[in-house]
Amino acid sequence: MNPKFPRSPRPSRPAYGSRPPVRGGSSSASRPPYRPYSNRPAPSRGRGRSFGGQYIDASRFINKAVITEKVEHFVPDHAFTDFHIDEKLKKNIVAKGYLNPTPIQDKSIPHILRGSDLVGIANTGTGKTAAFLIPLINKVLLSRKHAKPDPTDARVLVVVPTRELAQQIESELKDFTPVLNMFAVCCVGGASMGYQLAGLQRPHSFIIGTPGRLKDLIDRKSINLSKYSTVVLDEADRMLDMGFIADIKYMIAKMPPERQTLFFSATMSPEIKALIKDFLKEPVMISVKTSETSSQVDQDVVRVPPGKNKLDVLRDLLIQPGFDKVLIFGRTKHGVERLAKELKTMGFKAESIHGNKTQGQRQKALSLFKESHANILVATDVAARGLDIAGVSYVINFEVPSTYDDYVHRIGRTGRAGKKGKALTFIG
Repeated sequence: MNPKFPRSPRPSRPAYGSRPPVRGGSSSASRPPYRPYSNRPAPSRGRGRSFGGQYIDASRFINKAVITEKVEHFVPDHAFTDFHIDEKLKKNIVAKGYLNPTPIQDKSIPHILRGSDLVGIANTGTGKTAAFLIPLINKVLLSRKHAKPDPTDARVLVVVPTRELAQQIESELKDFTPVLNMFAVCCVGGASMGYQLAGLQRPHSFIIGTPGRLKDLIDRKSINLSKYSTVVLDEADRMLDMGFIADIKYMIAKMPPERQTLFFSATMSPEIKALIKDFLKEPVMISVKTSETSSQVDQDVVRVPPGKNKLDVLRDLLIQPGFDKVLIFGRTKHGVERLAKELKTMGFKAESIHGNKTQGQRQKALSLFKESHANILVATDVAARGLDIAGVSYVINFEVPSTYDDYVHRIGRTGRAGKKGKALTFIG
């Protein structure tokens, strides 16, 4: 018996969200074990439903990961030591534990090293960050050999949709640049403007930021984009979904006409194609995306029976073996915060992350989850893109996402780096 969840009965309570739950739980001994929806008889109502956003057929949330004895492994054309890059950078790459590039890295790095514009399409979790950081770090190092001190012709602007992704890229950049004396400024909302302004006054080679904060700093004349000859738009599709297209056009228009432009995305929308046509010159198109969702993620649905409390169903899942590190997605900031508090009341070690939290609070929640001080993180779609958190055993869509693209990115937080993951979506 789990001491945190005694098996003594308790009164039934209203539906989720009507009032705070009481401690303890209803009898788990009398409940049948969880059975994936794909193994149950088909429901009487229709397969597809409209969930307040894009129409998504429920069958698209079911995709069993096939495990076979014989697995076809990708064989890269290069090793990292084969690339024509600085020897100190090579040593840092090896020290980070990188030996052979992923498909997107293997195909993209040679073209970026040659200075080509590039569009990279790949599933989430396939190493897109290193695919552009490694060659661009080398570009800065080469520039230093020909222009001293602090050349501006190789400065890099990296634009991303979320604060967390910006900070993750900055962290990875630091991993690649020991002893290289290379500095980056991370410019995101919710963090100290003064600290960022001070950073921009120091010699730096990279700016990594979100569109809103970058535009504020440009308008303050704290960033002069005429001195940045390279721009990377990472998760470009998400930035367009979030309404940043005007800010992106504004920033790119202020950069030199002779620049290197890199787009990385998991999807290719008509809007992305229009931006490519407007701002890239004869780009190399690299696509290593094999399917909409990763074959490493076992996907299924959980149907909530009529009259059943949705939170009780979630609790029954979370106390089962295997739910060691769980990322739960909700639709709204208030709903996510409420759910995290209810899980804490039940005794779970849960944290939350959403747009109403300060940057410090979001970073603390992420840190607790990454370091396994909390084993549940409840989040809005702010955490659906770009975050690389090791060992997420389950992604649970407590609320169905607005679009299928959002679903793809949510479940991409598990099954990363060749490991198996599981994703469950609540239906009912």
